[in-house]
Amino acid sequence: MPKQKKGGNTVRTVYELAQPIADSLGLKIWDITYDKEGALRYLRVLIEHEDGAVDMDDCENMTRPLSKALDDADPIEEQYILEVGSPGLGRELRREEHFRQFIDCPVRVRYIREHDGIKEFIAIIRGYEDGILEAETEQGMIRLDISETAFIRLYDDEDIDDEE
Repeated sequence: MPKQKKGGNTVRTVYELAQPIADSLGLKIWDITYDKEGALRYLRVLIEHEDGAVDMDDCENMTRPLSKALDDADPIEEQYILEVGSPGLGRELRREEHFRQFIDCPVRVRYIREHDGIKEFIAIIRGYEDGILEAETEQGMIRLDISETAFIRLYDDEDIDDEE
């Protein structure tokens, strides 16, 4: 399992439970997150279909056995809401394989803190190595440490500018 930012041990355990289920359904796990939003905790399992888009049947077929596996293993002490869905078109890139898969694709990058007066920008991924993303911007090539970013998401011209 790849290195995770948030909910590390929980995410790793859920990944180990979810992977065989996804494999049996012809699905790929894109990402797993475990986040607290207000008073609630959300366990989100984002899946892709090997042959194309994820539909509601894929989500339901993954949710049922995963929910049972989570109930049986009981790896999470607090109450949470399980959500299984698609990463979507503007998916967040977080793991090494995500960055490598989308070399030469445009992304929207938002820094945690401004860098040289810039908080957010669009770039083309040109390379990735050990947490450093090489990207091409309108101003030229840059290297950025992904640990300094709030997010890196796939971008297209129709993205909505009022995202988080």
